[in-house]
Amino acid sequence: MKNARYLLEAITLQIAFLLFRCLPPMWASSLGGFLGRTIGPRLAATRKARRHFQLALPDMTEQTEDVMADMWDNLGRTFAEYPHLKTLAKEEYTQIVGTEHLQHLQSGGCAIIFGAHFGNWEVAGPAYREQYGVAIHPVFRQPNNPKAAELLDACRKTHSDIETIPKSRSGARQLLETLKGNKTVGILIDQKYNEGIPVPFFGHNAMTSPAFVQLAQKLDIPLVPVRIDRTKESACFTVTLSPPLNVKGREVEDVIREAHTILETNIRERPGHWLWLHRRWMEE
Repeated sequence: MKNARYLLEAITLQIAFLLFRCLPPMWASSLGGFLGRTIGPRLAATRKARRHFQLALPDMTEQTEDVMADMWDNLGRTFAEYPHLKTLAKEEYTQIVGTEHLQHLQSGGCAIIFGAHFGNWEVAGPAYREQYGVAIHPVFRQPNNPKAAELLDACRKTHSDIETIPKSRSGARQLLETLKGNKTVGILIDQKYNEGIPVPFFGHNAMTSPAFVQLAQKLDIPLVPVRIDRTKESACFTVTLSPPLNVKGREVEDVIREAHTILETNIRERPGHWLWLHRRWMEE
């Protein structure tokens, strides 16, 4: 039964991607946004997202429905943009700010770049590879459906030298080998990790993986924040790289607190561009 469901999901995903691929990127994004904001708010998952938003930002409760609509619009656009990631990586669609914080990559250095499910979180790596010739290898949580995982994986590999790294035991080994090989990785740190450590996020403890900080400290690698903003509610983006966090000699929890503060600032500025669907907090 499960295999049949997985097959049906994969076929549906493939048909959707074929449809979006046939459209120009802007049209695909607009269609995805329309579908997202039309269908999404009616789904049961929106109740969970509303609860998360009101838990994190109780002073913005009156904006709940607008934020939910914006979240689904952004999520629909992001989904529709998967088949166009290679095109969206070009400078005419994506501007990269703060490249001085990754200048050392041009001479063979590496970094850990961290961010959140914000804007179109898939764009930053392909854009940096397209515009500066350096691959950023994404660490991702693999869907339960292996066929769907393959389709998403193929979209992420916009260039032949980009390697995707699953969040798993084998993926942890691959991540370590990648960094030891002087290659840069991108990690999203805003998902609940049951085996992690509790660190406040919007004032509530959230189980967070310490690995991104521990690896930066152990291997003496810069830990660089990234933010991806969708501009003009379209398939155009600004990728902003910020100065690396100071990790030397600091407690891991303190570094995570600083990283969380950066994410909180970004989310508070544009709450509709964050994915409120994740079960992020321990209170749940």
